Amino acid sequence: MKVVQTKLTNIEYELLRRYAESKGLTIMEAVREIIRKSVLEDRVYPDDPIFVEKPAAKRRGVMDRTSVEHDRVLYGENQ
Repeated sequence: MKVVQTKLTNIEYELLRRYAESKGLTIMEAVREIIRKSVLEDRVYPDDPIFVEKPAAKRRGVMDRTSVEHDRVLYGENQ
């Protein structure tokens, strides 16, 4: 683990303290949660091929190469 240190104004600290208290978290847990929420995107891009791919099984007996196509989209043509 890495240690991150910063200075907060009294108002910033009070806001952080209240946030942590309202969530039942320690200050450290609250800071980690805030960082994750700010840095990690939690949304779906509607035009992303992984979400618009046709169903893998169209009907019985039909072979599909969906996993191969997913690999091509994710990792490139040379996979």
